[in-house]
Amino acid sequence: MRRFPEARIAWHNLGATLGDLGRAGEAITATQTAFRLGLDAPETWLVHGRALIAAGRLDEGEAALGQALRRRPAEVAWSAELANLVWMRRGDLTAALEVLNAAERAGAPVPLVRMRQADQMRAAGQGEQAWTLLKTACAQAPNVGPLQLAASQAAMNIGLATEAEALARRALALAPGEPAVLNQVCIAALALGRPAEALQAALQGLERAPANQSLWGWAAVAARQAGDPLYATLYDYDGLVRIFDLPTPDGWIDMGTFLADLDAALSAQHLYIREPANQSVRQGSQISHLLTGSDDPAIQAAFRQFAPAIADYAAALGPGADPLRSRNTGAQQVHGAWSVLLGPGGSHSNHLHMEGWISSVFYVATPQVIAGSAAHEGWLSFGEPPITLDPPCPPERFVEPRPGRLVLFPSYMWHGVIPFSTPERRLTIAFDVTPV
Repeated sequence: MRRFPEARIAWHNLGATLGDLGRAGEAITATQTAFRLGLDAPETWLVHGRALIAAGRLDEGEAALGQALRRRPAEVAWSAELANLVWMRRGDLTAALEVLNAAERAGAPVPLVRMRQADQMRAAGQGEQAWTLLKTACAQAPNVGPLQLAASQAAMNIGLATEAEALARRALALAPGEPAVLNQVCIAALALGRPAEALQAALQGLERAPANQSLWGWAAVAARQAGDPLYATLYDYDGLVRIFDLPTPDGWIDMGTFLADLDAALSAQHLYIREPANQSVRQGSQISHLLTGSDDPAIQAAFRQFAPAIADYAAALGPGADPLRSRNTGAQQVHGAWSVLLGPGGSHSNHLHMEGWISSVFYVATPQVIAGSAAHEGWLSFGEPPITLDPPCPPERFVEPRPGRLVLFPSYMWHGVIPFSTPERRLTIAFDVTPV
């Protein structure tokens, strides 16, 4: 860009890269320069819109995503992005679905549209409707593997394990050996009380995708149910779940003052009234742009404080053959970083982090009721999968949230937040780490 300052594509690429790095203000300047130089590509409007949204300029960002879709109206992924934004901002499922309906009217592939519509329905608590929609779509397009897989997941979400297994097997026939499909076969077998078969499916998938965190997570559940020693290796809580009560960063007189500044910086970005689709947040909001790119002093200081703890965690792991230690190169990087704000009744459903290696939670503000709670209200729980099993598979480890506390753990480890009922807030930063 410096060599060719009039190259509008260079300005677009710079804006896209800055946006990916979480540097929203600079990304906006770059895309505006590309527009000034005459670029009017839908991709540039998309990058511009994402940057505006990350900067908190939601009206402008929504309008920019609309501009991208006016130029490419049948782009399903972009339509889903705008639909999700509409949902998070206004909680209006009808308006969110209309964005996807417009993509269908413009000629978007119907199976892809149905899958995204189902995502929005689940976010609105309409799991039954999502299942009905996808079941019908499967009958109309029986050879679309991803659609069969999505329908299987929808069936599992409402407890229809037999239907989920049949659809997963159909998807497997269309894509033999596909790790994502074997992951769903494993889940269905677990729900139907066949843990040995489930473990075999997960391990088969891991032969092709040895770093797949979901497959490791479900393999652990299957091993636990089957009494396989693999579970003890994967869920060594004492060695793999580490708690760090961080010191006050330089420039602040105490941790309370620092956390108040960090709270203000993060709260200013929590502009949504609903949680995003396909995420684990319940009764709260999530900001998903990369926080490491923020120029706020408190957010920058937080990540400086995290770095020594991450290095300590990786060093303590050492080498090994298990899925965590085998990837330990001795160098790490933050791969994604976001914030979650839970309100009254808020929780995280049990989940894992597909894109990570080491995952985390850092507590900025916590409700008073959770301190020492015998019922573990608002506490971090480990070990419970997001489906009901027989015999039960309850959480095995709980960590009490405290402001200033960082918890690090394997990304494949199932974790969630126990609901709390008081009118207080629970504000966190979370991030994933990957080896370099």
